[in-house]
Amino acid sequence: MRTYENIMIVHPDKVADEYNAVVEKFKGVLTDLNANLLKVDEWGVRKLAYPVKKQGRGSYVLTVFEADPTIIDEYERRLRLDEAVIKFQTVLLEKGFVEEAAAAAEEGANAEEEE
Repeated sequence: MRTYENIMIVHPDKVADEYNAVVEKFKGVLTDLNANLLKVDEWGVRKLAYPVKKQGRGSYVLTVFEADPTIIDEYERRLRLDEAVIKFQTVLLEKGFVEEAAAAAEEGANAEEEE
């Protein structure tokens, strides 16, 4: 299994229950495809660098997961078909996923050992 990171931008008109339904839907899609969710981080509504589908703002959702490479096409197909998702990108994390807090603590421990 490889580690992937996906960022999706949800239409800004989707608020509260509709927004949560979209996020939960794609969490469910990943679990249905036998992916292992490592992190789901909701960044909230932010201004886009340029208009996407005539929208200047969007709700960002970052998802980190482990999955077989064969399921990525199906996951992205489902993202493409959902009208609530205005843009997305999935990338392979070559070095895997390291939780930021754990990585910082490990670096701090290594620095203390060197002293």
